[in-house]
Amino acid sequence: MNDIGKILVLVGLVLVALGGLLWLGGKLPWFGRLPGDIRIDREHFKLYFPLTTCLLISILLTLLFRLIGKGD
Repeated sequence: MNDIGKILVLVGLVLVALGGLLWLGGKLPWFGRLPGDIRIDREHFKLYFPLTTCLLISILLTLLFRLIGKGD
């Protein structure tokens, strides 16, 4: 039961962090507009794929999970 509690706390912290990023996303001018993010604007077509932003978030989450995992 102890492991389930740790997992639930970790999931809750990740959700809070993601919610904070989404909440502050509009206030951070660089978030989602990094070099490497793909943006195509045509007359009847718009494509936006935040490649660099996704990679940055992935690296940060990987580091976070590795740091938390070392505590066991």
